[in-house]
Amino acid sequence: MIARPAVGTRLFFRWRKWDGGVHWLHECVYLGADAHGDWFGQRAGWRSVRPGRDVVAPHDNVTLLPPAGDHALTMNAPPHRTRVYIDLAWDVRWAPVASGMGEYEPSGIDMDLDVVDHAERGIWIDDIDEWEEHRVRYGYPLDIVEALERRAADLERRVRDHEAPFDPATAGRWLAALAALEDRAPRLDG
Repeated sequence: MIARPAVGTRLFFRWRKWDGGVHWLHECVYLGADAHGDWFGQRAGWRSVRPGRDVVAPHDNVTLLPPAGDHALTMNAPPHRTRVYIDLAWDVRWAPVASGMGEYEPSGIDMDLDVVDHAERGIWIDDIDEWEEHRVRYGYPLDIVEALERRAADLERRVRDHEAPFDPATAGRWLAALAALEDRAPRLDG
C-alpha cells in the first residue's frame, strides 16, 4: 500500500499517452481521500502544461483519482462554465516519482474520450474523433476499447443523474478544503 502524502503537499498529476509520450502535467496539492478515492486541488493561477500548450487555471478545481484507475474526474469551481470534466484513462494510480526517492505522484494514460458537463452545452462524450484516430495509431487492445466505451457511457449517465461523486455537494466539500489550505506559489517555472 502506498503511503499518502500529508494534506497540503504540493505535487504534480502527470499524464502520458498510450505510447509513453508526454501529455499534461498539472500543478496540484493533495487534499485527502474519501470513499470515492484520492482528491487533489488546483488553485486559480496554477499551471497545466503539455508540449505546445501552457494553461493557467482560471478558477479553482478539484480532481478525483478513483481506485478503478479508468478515469479521473475534475470538477471546476463556479463561475467556470465546465462543471465536470472526466478524462477516460488507463492505469491511473499513484506512481513512483521519476527521481526514485521513494515519493509517489498521481499518474495515468490519457485515453482521449472525455465526459463533459457544460453549463450551456449540456452533457456529452467528447473527443470521439480523437479516440477513433488514436485507437488505430496506438493500437489500443480491443478489450480496453470495449471496456472504456462502456465506462464512458456509464459515466455520462452518472453525471446526468448527479450521482456522487459527480454531484455539486461533493465538489463543494473538496473545493472548500482546497480554499482552506494556505496558498503557496506554483512550482512550475514559467
